[in-house]
Amino acid sequence: MGKFQSKVKRNSSKYRADSHVEESAPVQTIQQYSRAHNDAVTYIAALKSDLCVSGGKDKAVVVSNWRTGAALKRFVGHEREVSKVACVFGSNRFFSASRDKTVLLWDLHCKAGSAQKFIGHHLIVTGLAVSPDCTKLVTGSRDNTLCKWDVETGQCLLKVAVSRNLVTHLCWVPGESYIVQTSEDKSTRVWDTRDLQVAHTFPLKQYIQMHCDVSEDGNYCVTSSNGFGGQGCEATLWDLRKTKDIVCEYKGHLQSTTSCIFLPKGMCDTSLVATTSHDCTVKVWERDTAGM
Repeated sequence: MGKFQSKVKRNSSKYRADSHVEESAPVQTIQQYSRAHNDAVTYIAALKSDLCVSGGKDKAVVVSNWRTGAALKRFVGHEREVSKVACVFGSNRFFSASRDKTVLLWDLHCKAGSAQKFIGHHLIVTGLAVSPDCTKLVTGSRDNTLCKWDVETGQCLLKVAVSRNLVTHLCWVPGESYIVQTSEDKSTRVWDTRDLQVAHTFPLKQYIQMHCDVSEDGNYCVTSSNGFGGQGCEATLWDLRKTKDIVCEYKGHLQSTTSCIFLPKGMCDTSLVATTSHDCTVKVWERDTAGM
């Protein structure tokens, strides 16, 4: 009976008095935003408290005001789609990586194109990590290599190759000389950027590691996993301090967990982690308990 009733359209007007005048629902105003890109957006990062920078398949990098939705400035210089963007929050400079194997440095107030070009990889650049003082840059690629660059000169200072290390993401540990890197070989590595050597490798996961982020205090790292049908698809919290242990896992996505971030402190009383997935969901977790 319940299922049958749910399919029947009820005309409530025949139960009302003839003198009844139906009130119209208030009209909601929907804010319309202009498109920042002409094709799919591939990556986005926070530049300032009111600005974000995004890269797209249209080969462009766009700075937008997230409060108004307005695209403020469009930067074009890559020959193929932009794969990643990165910046130090509060800076006027930001970086973009591309399928054209290059990385470009942009200045928010510069009108003469890119400020620097970094050439050295042989395949798509898939990882960008910027030092807190914005003087050093580490890039990673599907060519199994990591490169350390001098931002001002564009010179490659160090280049290291690790077999099967198809880089998926890089992030800098705040206040340290270390970066965290995820890979298609299912591993998560911690690198010392001073000599660009592996300082620690976490235990292998069952599936490809897609993304990583580091907490503001530099104590924790979260990584996200490829998968399907609920197998894999988790995010993992690691302790970056002495123990280097798994703290907990965030399980609940049904398809690949494509990204993971620590949410800024102050949003609530507990520390939070957010994950996104190919299952069309975004989940927010309590960091230490994996509760939602």
